[in-house]
Amino acid sequence: MNRRTDWTPARWLRILLPTVVILLWFAAASFGGPTFGKLSSVSSNDQASFLPASAESTEVRDWQQKFTDSNAIPAIVVIESDSAIPPSELASYATLGEKLGAVDGVQRPTGSATTTVAGPIPSKDGRAVEFIVPVEDTNGVKTVVADLRAVVDSNLPTDAHGWVTGPAGLTADLVNAFGGIDGILLLVAVGAVFIILLLVYRSFVLPFLVLLTSLFALTAAILLVYAFASWGWIKLSGQSQGILSILVIGAATDYALLLVARFREALGEVESRWAAIGRAWRAAFEPIVASGTTVIIALLCLLFSDLNSNRSLGPIAAIGIVFSLLSALTLLPMLLVLFGRAAFWPFRPKFVGEEHHAPEHADVAAIHGLEGITGLWRRVGALIAGRPRLTWIAALILLGVCIAWLPQLQASGVSQTDVILSQSDAVDGQKVLARHFDAGSGSPVVVVADAGKAEATLAAVERTPGISAASLYVGPIDPTAPAAGPAPEPIVRDGRVLINATLASQADSDAAEQVVRDLRDTLPATDPNVLVGGVTAIALDTNVTAQSDLVKIIPIVLAVILVILMLLLRSILAPVLLIASVVVSYAAALGVSAFVFNDVLRFPGADAAVPLFGFVFLVALGVDYNIFLMTRVREESLRIGTRPGILRGLGVTGSVITSAGVVLAATFAALAVIPILFLVQIAFIVAFGVLLDTVIVRSLLVPALSYDIGTPIWWPSRLWREHRRTKPRILHSESASTRA
Repeated sequence: MNRRTDWTPARWLRILLPTVVILLWFAAASFGGPTFGKLSSVSSNDQASFLPASAESTEVRDWQQKFTDSNAIPAIVVIESDSAIPPSELASYATLGEKLGAVDGVQRPTGSATTTVAGPIPSKDGRAVEFIVPVEDTNGVKTVVADLRAVVDSNLPTDAHGWVTGPAGLTADLVNAFGGIDGILLLVAVGAVFIILLLVYRSFVLPFLVLLTSLFALTAAILLVYAFASWGWIKLSGQSQGILSILVIGAATDYALLLVARFREALGEVESRWAAIGRAWRAAFEPIVASGTTVIIALLCLLFSDLNSNRSLGPIAAIGIVFSLLSALTLLPMLLVLFGRAAFWPFRPKFVGEEHHAPEHADVAAIHGLEGITGLWRRVGALIAGRPRLTWIAALILLGVCIAWLPQLQASGVSQTDVILSQSDAVDGQKVLARHFDAGSGSPVVVVADAGKAEATLAAVERTPGISAASLYVGPIDPTAPAAGPAPEPIVRDGRVLINATLASQADSDAAEQVVRDLRDTLPATDPNVLVGGVTAIALDTNVTAQSDLVKIIPIVLAVILVILMLLLRSILAPVLLIASVVVSYAAALGVSAFVFNDVLRFPGADAAVPLFGFVFLVALGVDYNIFLMTRVREESLRIGTRPGILRGLGVTGSVITSAGVVLAATFAALAVIPILFLVQIAFIVAFGVLLDTVIVRSLLVPALSYDIGTPIWWPSRLWREHRRTKPRILHSESASTRA
């Protein structure tokens, strides 16, 4: 670099600029920080709300609104006795039903009914009773279910045990499991990053500056996400809330590490800290912006998803990356320039002058490009220079072994009772319910049929294997009404009727989903306009939509990233190879994940959205590190030639990119503290995938393959044409001992 290009601002600007920038970020943090605890209030974990309007189960929900004004979801209270319950004691259980119906948030009765709670319903074996409690306050389902459990616990007979389960109970326990997102997750992620930065830089100041940059980016992002969610522009879920925190902390730290590395390098070349930050900012600006832009655009490709949860994550995560970029390029430079060399205390970089940093004047016996490079990255560079083809082939074979397990990945969805990994009263209650009742009671399959074909459709539903009972919907039942008298007529709306069908198997099981498929296959023969929905159908449609999103989104993301890389590197061949490398890395990460999930952790399967989320994060973030590497390689290649430039670029970026990869892996691994199957699986896939990409793909596969190809890697750019004409001489004369 030319010393004359350095710029030192006037004294007043050196005071004003950091003050204004830091105050603006403090203002954003002062508003965004308190908002962090409010995100849960605008977050929804209702699976049905994430389905597209075209899904059959969504259409059924819309029809249900015409038959009842209530959006209530059922909680099932199941009481199991150590001995048979005599019929004479059912009256005492009826009193419990009245107390359950009096809980705030439970649907209130209309007309002469005293309660909307159905029950007590005795089991056939006489050892259990159940109540179906409609929870109307769906926004406060956690509180309502907690109150129901308190009522059950305080009114149980001495020889009985009670559980609150069903859709409402499972939703409440899911919300409880997500409770750690507001505190524990962030604490673990920040703690892990702090320890890693402390070990990498051996500085007591710098980790605080980097983490402050990340936390300010998060608070600003949260402020905007909260506003968008409260205005109804996006749908926020517990999953996307957790991913937002982790993504911002990880990405902002990665960008900060790149800038810090350039700043430390510049402090050795120039004495002025303003000149150093100017050099660092100019050198880091292009790769940071290119990296961030790639991730943002890749995330926004999720807008093409049909599943609302996927589509909403795109802008939510993209907002996080935008503020990560802004904080790394505005707040961090001001913090670094204020602290100067003291930021690295106690190991402050010394000013030695540019002449001592020029690689062409040092270590003349080394392989061209590795002058001045020491330690691990010198040995890696020597390995690549001496045996490039063997290196990239060995790396590819290792990745191929990992990919061998990929067909074992079971990502077709799991039952809702398997989603929660911690102890759950609702999950335990489902097991008790299955022992004594039709497991699908309380969560019926809902069939919308033409009124003129109601009886025929009802008969067809009853004949379907897996259905234990079915009935036409006649409206709310008054439990105090006498049993005698004519049967009520079914309710008809716009020429349609509802049929509620009780499943013999648990509503969120694979067997139940198969029943829904069978109904959708057979019922159109009776009624061509029939629709099949309900809790089970919602889960089925969610899985099917997630799998179709995977096939659609992957090509879009790859095409977009390929174009960005071509524009950035001014080449065609290099971007194609980089894209291929991250796809191979992604497949290898999924392969190892399949082995770990199935054979080590014994998970029942994987959420259908796991492969798509893993792809978006691994491909976008994996390209990040290749961008950091290849932009520096291109910069060095312009000076000293392609092959030496590859070795030089790898040597000077090796430690910083590896540190960034470890930080990002640690932040995503923090997701595992939330006992939700989806988040634990995403935590492992991304953390392992990032480490695999950092250690194998970026350190060995990409540089070795690029070195083996040589100058044609830049085809058809000007760099390729110029190097082809000049054919710079590349030295390979390092001794065998130096290679070792």
